[in-house]
Amino acid sequence: MKFRVKTYAIEAGRPIVVLNEEDAKDLGVYVSDRVEISFDGHNIVALIDITTSFVDEGKVGIFQEVKDLLDVREGDEVEVKATKRPESVDFIRKKIKGGILHGHEIRAIIQDIVDNNLSDMELSAFVTAGYINGYTMDEIVALTNSLVETGQQIDFGDDTVDKHCIGGVAGNRTTLLIVPIIAAAGLTIPKTSSRAITSPSGTADTMEVLANVEFGIDDLKDIVNRVNACIIWGGAVNLAPADDKIIQVEYPLAIDPQGQVLASVMAKKKSVGSDYVIIDIPVGKGTKMVDNEAANNLAKKFIELGKRLDIEVECLITDGTSPIGSGIGPALEARDCLLALENKGPTDLMNKSLDLAGALLELSGNVQKDKGRKVAEKILVSGRAREKMMEIIEAQGGNPEIKPEDIKLGKKEHTVEADCKGRIRHIDNKKISYIARAAGAPKDKTSGVYLHVNVGDFINPGDSLFTLYSRNNRKLEEAIRLANKLQPIRVGGVILDTLR
Repeated sequence: MKFRVKTYAIEAGRPIVVLNEEDAKDLGVYVSDRVEISFDGHNIVALIDITTSFVDEGKVGIFQEVKDLLDVREGDEVEVKATKRPESVDFIRKKIKGGILHGHEIRAIIQDIVDNNLSDMELSAFVTAGYINGYTMDEIVALTNSLVETGQQIDFGDDTVDKHCIGGVAGNRTTLLIVPIIAAAGLTIPKTSSRAITSPSGTADTMEVLANVEFGIDDLKDIVNRVNACIIWGGAVNLAPADDKIIQVEYPLAIDPQGQVLASVMAKKKSVGSDYVIIDIPVGKGTKMVDNEAANNLAKKFIELGKRLDIEVECLITDGTSPIGSGIGPALEARDCLLALENKGPTDLMNKSLDLAGALLELSGNVQKDKGRKVAEKILVSGRAREKMMEIIEAQGGNPEIKPEDIKLGKKEHTVEADCKGRIRHIDNKKISYIARAAGAPKDKTSGVYLHVNVGDFINPGDSLFTLYSRNNRKLEEAIRLANKLQPIRVGGVILDTLR
């Protein structure tokens, strides 16, 4: 059928057109079906939406992606005809029914995700099916390779290393110490990191306080070739692009299928040619791993997947019961890291970073076993790590002369004080994160929470527990209200049971 084009300056994220309900009936198509659109010798396939009033009969509403692909203008005449769903939809249905997917079936699904050939409903069905039915290791390997092969790939040569933390711990900005330590040791570490989704700051958000983090693939190569390292936002680089689309579906559904987590992490590492990878798996209340058994099971899968991908993986099960560092929020965390590079930072942040960096040095074979932490500490104490970090900051367009005190914090602040005497027994990761987000983090990088105490400290009434920073009074008041309600710091003994 022939239709007149009606254009809309709307970006839908994939090719979408809108038909009047009566025209859709004539074509025999429904919402989320596909149509082939032809104009001036060019053909594309688009998903359809249907309206009773938005588009008149005889016209087709075209969003920006279709307009650009076909180079059509308002009033042009196009041919529209129904076409079949992609074969990958049948493979998704197979997974929904509990079937095991073959490599070529997974590859077809991932390719269609990259090409925007699947509707949001179909993509959600794929993610949900993986969550409910799980994946075999063969499927996870195929999923990982498909994620890699449908995106950009880089090879930085031998001795390329990387690290990843599965998250759940407030603060914990070890990457900004590990990367310069490892690069100063002569290894290559191209670190692509994430922005915050539910936390007060992701590694990329914290690094963005110090330097630019959004670079294309060519810039990434140039930075790493110059300084042996980078700390950039992975979303700006076309590495495993299907993974980013999958994560966008997982977030609103609040599900995190383990097979897709494994594939997501390792695909990013393989895409940059990593030979050795350290995985930090925090365990404790409020983290993604509630106990050591769950953490060990995940670690074994990471190690096996690494072997299948020709990547040597080591997993460290770490204490995730409390926040790491003092600052929670981009600017506060960046301050912590700069202070740590001057050997003045939070002890827990420095110790964990040295443990992970030492393990990575040993894993790569560049340092003898049981010597890695000493080598990492020597690099940090000598100032070489700080020098390397300044090189990285400069290569990414930041100020290499920046000092901790140069980082501005929110002008509105409030300190929460202790109302009783006792020892700090627990600092709740999730509650502290909620409070920091209420203050404005990560959108406002100057907002967050600064902890004045650690687990094990003895306090008296009136002692400072934590300070809230925010950009405006409204958000500060909300953070104060939430802090009073949640009571994120527990003082005193641990009650095991109560009898009445």
